[in-house]
Amino acid sequence: MDLDSLRTLPKAELHLHLDGSLRPSTAVELAADVGRTLTLEDAEARLIGPVRCRDQAELLGFFDLPISLLQTGASLRRVTAELIESLADDGLTYAEIRWAPRLHLELELSVHDVIGAVADGVAEAASRLGPRTPLIGLIVTAMRSHPPAANVELAKTAADFGPPVVGFDLAGPEAEYPAPPHAAAFLEAAAGGLALTAHAGEVPGPERIREALAFGVRRIAHGVTVGADPELIAQVRERDVTLDLCPTSNVQAGIVADLAAHPLATLHRAGVSVTLSTDDRTVSNTTLTDEMARTAAALRLTAGELATIAVNAFGRAFAPRSVLDPMMKAAELAWSSWVAEAPAIS
Repeated sequence: MDLDSLRTLPKAELHLHLDGSLRPSTAVELAADVGRTLTLEDAEARLIGPVRCRDQAELLGFFDLPISLLQTGASLRRVTAELIESLADDGLTYAEIRWAPRLHLELELSVHDVIGAVADGVAEAASRLGPRTPLIGLIVTAMRSHPPAANVELAKTAADFGPPVVGFDLAGPEAEYPAPPHAAAFLEAAAGGLALTAHAGEVPGPERIREALAFGVRRIAHGVTVGADPELIAQVRERDVTLDLCPTSNVQAGIVADLAAHPLATLHRAGVSVTLSTDDRTVSNTTLTDEMARTAAALRLTAGELATIAVNAFGRAFAPRSVLDPMMKAAELAWSSWVAEAPAIS
């Protein structure tokens, strides 16, 4: 597959973590700013995960360094702007960036300050990139391990902030922390007008996915284990819930053996709404273009199937339809032309 032509196509990414996308070179500079010695080699070793971890918990350890470095407004603004620049270079015209504000409070920033710093980073990127700037929506993430009452307050602050915040999420170690204690936070977010998504399906079994569905989410971040449960496939399809899948990251988390074993193609062909994302550009050492090419080859997706999945991301995004619909039409035209000219994927 011609990566250059694929990179130029308009793309949307719906499952992308800010802290998991910190550039190693930036990590070195941010460490120096606070008097810490960090070589580029050390940064890469602590930021880029292996091809396969023993489980989700090991993979989450690669977020420790970036979280420790992203404790100031300046650092959050910088990494947000840099990430958006990278997205523009990869041909993205829309992206949703998510992160957990309550992980960035060690140096006296408030939750509102943290959200504001990331929003300022979005504006800074726009000032640098001009017309190349992707449209950005922000998703505020609650952590499963945090007190439920604190996550209710987080949801309220996120909803009150307004644009570019568009959604509310739950993430963290699934095996140890069930979702139901955080139901009130999702009710608060929904009441405030935020769209709902939640991480689930990175550990064996269907239970965590069923918990997320009970929140009334429109999308599930990952949802890999849906593919092992015909009843759950039917439920997700009937509710028109989208699975924001990240194949490379799912292999890293140990939930699938390799890309060829990933259920994305099976789910798509079963009528489930799926999208493709990187999850974490640095931790998973990938770009959306690379993710699309590798996944398509491993799963033998046709060019038409890949195009449908790519355009579906615009249809399932959380930003207002008034801005998304024209972007989706442009993406449909561009991907249709690509399909007509594309050789068989191999």
